[in-house]
Amino acid sequence: MLRRQAWWLVLLLLLVGCRKPIKVVTDSRVTAYMPNAHSNGPVRPMTVSAGNPAQLKIALVDVDGLLVNQVMTGISSDGENPIALFREKLDHIARSNCYAAVVIRINSPGGGVTASDVIWHDLRAFKAQKGIPVVACLMDVSTGGAYYMATAADHIVAHPTTVTGGIGVILNLYNLEDLMAQFNIIGTPIKSGVNIDVGTPIKPQTEAGRDILQHMADEFHDRFRKVVIEGRPQMAQAPADVYDGRVFSAYQALHLKMIDSIGYLDDAVNVAAEMGGVPGAQLVAFHRIHDKAYTPYDVTPNVPLQSTFIPMSIPGLERAKLPTFLYLWQPDPTLERLTAR
Repeated sequence: MLRRQAWWLVLLLLLVGCRKPIKVVTDSRVTAYMPNAHSNGPVRPMTVSAGNPAQLKIALVDVDGLLVNQVMTGISSDGENPIALFREKLDHIARSNCYAAVVIRINSPGGGVTASDVIWHDLRAFKAQKGIPVVACLMDVSTGGAYYMATAADHIVAHPTTVTGGIGVILNLYNLEDLMAQFNIIGTPIKSGVNIDVGTPIKPQTEAGRDILQHMADEFHDRFRKVVIEGRPQMAQAPADVYDGRVFSAYQALHLKMIDSIGYLDDAVNVAAEMGGVPGAQLVAFHRIHDKAYTPYDVTPNVPLQSTFIPMSIPGLERAKLPTFLYLWQPDPTLERLTAR
């Protein structure tokens, strides 16, 4: 019986996540230990490519996964708030006079409207403070809020097989009324203010409520378009379908002037080195003390382990984890259960 209880405890931890190391001991036969993935302490610079150590360096800042202003936790993962981590790396670079340019390596489908705007704002503020060139390098996917932030860079390089664009807004809402009825669950909210529960999943959406949310989505979409044109004036006369939320290949994006060039990460580093006047400079990434960074492609794992143990996800049931407007290319409605990696 005791062993069974122990395994139920382990299963519960998988479901809800855990931030602290936990050791479960029932007898000499059952022991479960769940370590943390991260250590304490600020990010530190780690040289990830050879170069001339006598000159200023190129800083590499990685932005990976879903851009949300929250910390996700789970077994073997303390989680990182991607917005806070991005700001920490920029602040580290800003305090130093060792860097001539910055490469922002982006691999993200986008994220929350506010989170994307904050990261864009912080990058612009960094540029104004330091006055050094910033090059964005788009990897597998750089859509929605990820492209939003990339427009703050001085030059955008996309991998030959990058998917980018996604200039649109989405708010995931679901009607779970019939599903709840199958379990004899009936929503009985007590409210003051007829529209306080606009978007609720426990009843069908009213036309008036939908109009309210649609107006907000249109407003956020208009802001996205203005941000893009502010950062890339050459897109002011772009075809209307560029802004309808669709995604583009790198070569399509180059034709539409959404990016400046096509190349690999090394090409983006070379562009930054030329713009910063330091050809052949060392490339430096930023990670926690126990996060190994041997190449420019290394990232810190930041997806709760329970995501791999519980592959099933019903759209709508997890809506509460991300009930917000999104600048996000989202062909999979369960994508909201992930966080930055």
